[in-house]
Amino acid sequence: MAIKASKHSALGNGTIVTWLPYIAPALLFYVVFMAWPLLNSLWLSLYTGSAGIGRRFSGFDNFIKLFTVPQYAERYRGAFVHTFFFFCIHLAVQNGLGMVFATLLTGKNLKGRECYQTVIFLPVTLAILVTGYLWKLLLNPVWSGPFLQQLHLGFLIRPWLGDRFTALICVSLVSCWQWMGIPTMMFVAALRNISEDYFEAASIDGASSIQVWRHIKLPLIKPVVGMIAILTFVNNFNAFDVVFAMENANGAPNYATDLIGTLFYRVGIAGQHPVGIPDPGMGAAIATITFLVLCLGVIPTLRATQGRD
Repeated sequence: MAIKASKHSALGNGTIVTWLPYIAPALLFYVVFMAWPLLNSLWLSLYTGSAGIGRRFSGFDNFIKLFTVPQYAERYRGAFVHTFFFFCIHLAVQNGLGMVFATLLTGKNLKGRECYQTVIFLPVTLAILVTGYLWKLLLNPVWSGPFLQQLHLGFLIRPWLGDRFTALICVSLVSCWQWMGIPTMMFVAALRNISEDYFEAASIDGASSIQVWRHIKLPLIKPVVGMIAILTFVNNFNAFDVVFAMENANGAPNYATDLIGTLFYRVGIAGQHPVGIPDPGMGAAIATITFLVLCLGVIPTLRATQGRD
């Protein structure tokens, strides 16, 4: 028994020696750029002040202040609700239309498939600051008003980004327009990976197109649907650039487009009005809570969609 154990141990050590050099660069990159910043952020959330002003250990005071002090609590609640709404629009519009486009692009009788794929994916290649600025001009009634009047679309002339009831919707839809190409291409790849045998069997049984999509395509691409939902969830809860490009870091108008990303920037990096002094500890507390929220959303989705059937 001792000899067998030593053999297994030697084999195990030999296996580690074999594959460790291959994963060492990726492991080092992960530790330096992901694991260490995450642990450092968790540590920083337990301190107040900054390195130049006198940092001191405060325990969970930052978390308590974030939910009890009106200066922080009101802004955080608003940013969290806006971010969740931002995510819901992406889940429904971006991923929903991505599924529709992917279904059309994988149809056998579609002509000009490559052209449509290019048109859908083209916005992804553009810089968000450029697209955000262009859409900001298009949604400005001063710039677009005369053109809309010529098209007899005067009812569309309004300050879309200046109205607190429509600003977040417009920003969300612009973001959906830009990034829709990614879920579309992922759905296309998943649908094309389905064996034709399933469709031939369904054709023999007389199944309709809707039945084929519901009972064959959707169940077989469920892992991809779950992964795209997770990516959308993570990216939206870290969104910052689209609001910064179309509105500003304060989430104008009157914090109507304020997301967790912009709140984190103001508090932890730029310094929030009226203090104007960055509070890295409070910013790290916001980031830590966001990390926990992401875990609560990602882990159940992974278990529900990536499990074996």
